[in-house]
Amino acid sequence: MAVLPPEYLDPNTPPDVVVTDTLRPRIDDPTLGVPLGPPGPDVPAPPADPAHPLVTVGDSLTHGLTSGAVSRPDLSWPAVLAQCLEVGFRTPVYGGPLGGLPFNIEGLLRRLQERFGDRISAIEALALPITLQRLADENEDYWERGEGSRPPRTDVPYDNLGIYGWDLRDALSYTGGRAADRIAAGSAHDDLLGAVPQNDNDIAAWSVLAPFGAAATQIAAAARHGADGGIDTLVVMLGANNALRTVVDKRVVWSGDGFADLDRKEAFTVWRPTHFAAEYAELVRALEGISARRVVLATVPHVTIAPIAKGVNPQDPGRKWRPGSRYFPFYTDPWVEEERFDPAKHRHLTHRQARAVDSAIDQFNDAIADAVRHARGRGRDWYLFDLCGVLDGLAFRRFVADTDAVARNAWQAQRLPDELADLDTRFFRSDATGRLQGGLFGLDGVHPTISGYGIVADELVGVLAAAGVAAKRVDFAALRRADPLNQDPPALMAAAFDLAAPFLTRLVTRG
Repeated sequence: MAVLPPEYLDPNTPPDVVVTDTLRPRIDDPTLGVPLGPPGPDVPAPPADPAHPLVTVGDSLTHGLTSGAVSRPDLSWPAVLAQCLEVGFRTPVYGGPLGGLPFNIEGLLRRLQERFGDRISAIEALALPITLQRLADENEDYWERGEGSRPPRTDVPYDNLGIYGWDLRDALSYTGGRAADRIAAGSAHDDLLGAVPQNDNDIAAWSVLAPFGAAATQIAAAARHGADGGIDTLVVMLGANNALRTVVDKRVVWSGDGFADLDRKEAFTVWRPTHFAAEYAELVRALEGISARRVVLATVPHVTIAPIAKGVNPQDPGRKWRPGSRYFPFYTDPWVEEERFDPAKHRHLTHRQARAVDSAIDQFNDAIADAVRHARGRGRDWYLFDLCGVLDGLAFRRFVADTDAVARNAWQAQRLPDELADLDTRFFRSDATGRLQGGLFGLDGVHPTISGYGIVADELVGVLAAAGVAAKRVDFAALRRADPLNQDPPALMAAAFDLAAPFLTRLVTRG
């Protein structure tokens, strides 16, 4: 591997991060070319007639969060995949005055549109902060003192076990009881400037885990399904939150001592590859004990592609730091105008930091692929879903709009269905005339829209086809009609978001 010159490297990058400037090839073969080996003595026989057709474990992407909230879990990728498989699938639901937990930006814009119409006049703009505060306070009150504060139901053991904000350690060690205790210990006072309910992540975790008991972790809940009749397909999509905060917080803090501690790990925004590998190995050992006919592990996407990290070049707008590079000189918040970006003033990452984070994620994905290879060699029917390759193939500003970057990298475009061909990965913008750009990511700049989740589900249909599982392809025409952000874009998005985005995005962005 060629050694990169110093101008490519961030000096604070740990030595176990192998920094490259080469795009990893997409993995299209879910078996990785490894035939199933003979089952080893430690490999249990798969369940003969599994009671649970589909169980999913993951973070916000699995939970179905979009535009700052879990608002339509029935249209999350797991739910859409279950529709394609034509099987039952149980998922928690969330209400609230804005429609979802913790804070639905789209719901807020719809409420503002009811109040102000399609445009905000200069006089109405003066009233906007007061209206924003009232709507935000209603949301906080609902979850902290209103109907949303009631104990979650315990009679439905959910099949979608996704919990937003969770990383590998949370999946392994964070119990429902811990979440319930933290909710009870919270002051839950009425914060005048509040919008997101206190301990919202614990509310989400307890809502998922309560049916399995206070001692249950996310992985233990999946194991409970395995013990209760077995699982046909178990999909695990974890690891993004071991790097996501770098682009959300615009800070790179590599993991150190305490990376495996539920409390101490909060100091870190990205895991060193050796630490990630240790955590993932523990996850794999836990998954091996679950009675599932087949397991699908997903790779970690390059978080620097998400539009929450806006690539900018104030000296030469729209250009990368060098011709043909994947990277802009800086990555900042999406509301910062490129020409006005000032590294001394605005939160940001450098191209060196972005490259190091992406390189670490490549190593994360090496560990995940190795887990699948090893499992298949020992007779476990495991598969790899290259979610990283899917997002790389959709990256608009990184590749689609940069022919030099395409020429320099072995880039493989992700084909969009005709019904979504007008959508892209830029930060969503709309006004009274309709959608202006974006459409694959929601208003928080981190999570897919309903249409974007459909792409994930459809790719997983392809993975399961390689496993011999029959399923329908996603009905993208119906899904597009069910996607309100793209079907009926908020008319006030541009006007209201320009005023409120810095406040809202810091509050509601969740992993």
